Amino acid sequence: MAAPPAITVHTSSRAVILGRLTPATLVISRATGRITSLYHSVLPASDFPPGTSYHDHSPYLLLPGLVDAHVHLNEPGRTEWEGFYTGTQAAAFGGVTTVIDMPLNAIPPTTTVAGLEEKILAAHDQCWVDVGFYGGIIPGNVEELQPLVNKGVRGFKGFLIESGVDEFPAVSADDVAQAMRTLADQPTTLMVHAEMIPPISDSVGDDVQTSLPPLSPRGPLNAYSTFLASRPSSFETYAIEEILSLAHLAPDLPLHIVHLSAMEAIPLLRKARAEGIKITAETCPHYLSLAAEQIAHGDTRHKCCPPIRSQRNQDKLWDELQLYSKEGVIKTVVSDHSPCTPDLKLLPLHIPGCHTPSSSASDRQATPTSDTASTDTTDSTKGNFFSAWGGISSVGLGLPILWTEMSRRGLTSADNAVTDLVKWCCHNTAIQVGLETQKGDLAVGFDGDICVFDDAAEWTVEPSTMLFRNKCSPYQGKVMKGMVKETWIRGQKVFEKGAENGGFVGKQCTGRLLLEKRTKQFKADEPE
Repeated sequence: MAAPPAITVHTSSRAVILGRLTPATLVISRATGRITSLYHSVLPASDFPPGTSYHDHSPYLLLPGLVDAHVHLNEPGRTEWEGFYTGTQAAAFGGVTTVIDMPLNAIPPTTTVAGLEEKILAAHDQCWVDVGFYGGIIPGNVEELQPLVNKGVRGFKGFLIESGVDEFPAVSADDVAQAMRTLADQPTTLMVHAEMIPPISDSVGDDVQTSLPPLSPRGPLNAYSTFLASRPSSFETYAIEEILSLAHLAPDLPLHIVHLSAMEAIPLLRKARAEGIKITAETCPHYLSLAAEQIAHGDTRHKCCPPIRSQRNQDKLWDELQLYSKEGVIKTVVSDHSPCTPDLKLLPLHIPGCHTPSSSASDRQATPTSDTASTDTTDSTKGNFFSAWGGISSVGLGLPILWTEMSRRGLTSADNAVTDLVKWCCHNTAIQVGLETQKGDLAVGFDGDICVFDDAAEWTVEPSTMLFRNKCSPYQGKVMKGMVKETWIRGQKVFEKGAENGGFVGKQCTGRLLLEKRTKQFKADEPE
């Protein structure tokens, strides 16, 4: 009996190919998992050898697999918060085919080669999608940075304000300067959590995730407005000014501001870029879809830092995204999935997500540790935005969140609506982490990573559609427009909505760890 043809074919009347919406047919090698041929039309199955694995996805959109360049998977050490198995399942559900894991909140953090090796060991055979790693910058680890580059980290992140976990302390300006000098000629990106307390402030202390009440409370501690007032936009602008003042130390090193929230920072970044500083920024679906005015008392599912700001601020972020092809400074949209166990959110009983879900087969990798941060959960702390852990759970929900918000704003009818999404969530994120010749586009030579997206479907976010470990998210109960139908990685189907085994038709983890040393490409490292 003849062997089946060694190719898989995908076609659709609507596909995003190299930034253009067009009919397309992709041929993927089953041996390499890479795209070998591309046609700008829908070719019939009869054009291929008998027995070819042929998939016509029309009228659904054929998109590159998303590259989520900001995810906290927390394993090892805090796997009861999240883990490689559950976090990458959630990613695949949402069409994400590559995630880059942040250097915290695992124990140990990825601030040493030894820490990276522990993380690699924990991730072995646990990933449904491809996973890369960032290194961390903390006081005193400058000697670890070059070895981490050689071990394949995709970039480095440091905090200019306390992170909330003891093992990942904030860096000073001197620490940042040392890191810049060390990484100046390396094929990497230096990223910063840009919040700092200005010299004169009556705001909250410098803990990012958990903190004492502000020195002069302006309202009840379970009111979001009180928390928002304690972390003003000046925290972000002051930190960005600090980074820009050091940029001359490494003029060729790409700099990147993670999870930009404050619209006031945009002119600073635009001016810096006009002056030749290589700096970009990302923002997140929660800053683009949630607004402070709508956050109910005690609903700490919305707590994150920098905070979700006003509706006017959200509108300004969207304005900036729409300018990306010209002078826009926000180049990427990433989840910043930063989960915890529900008890650490201190939710009042009437808010969904306050109870820890019962264990299931998908939780089999959880290994609670005694090192996990603990929080007093007495009635007096319920709904306290200053005591609750900060972070939004949303990995795998980003594409429908963005499409829903774009629909609300009347943006989806534009010719560039879908191509914008691909630019923000696939193409530019791949460039940011040095994967631009492998991920983020549907092109010959690229991995056959595909997201099949039904842009007309409507559905409600429920615990069954939140595949991350802890079903505690501000998106629960919200109606979404746009649903991922299938996710393929290197030509293999990983997820299919409504199929057996919860949609995970492969039944085993086939994601790879992206550990090749990053190299500088001929094209610009900076996202377009």
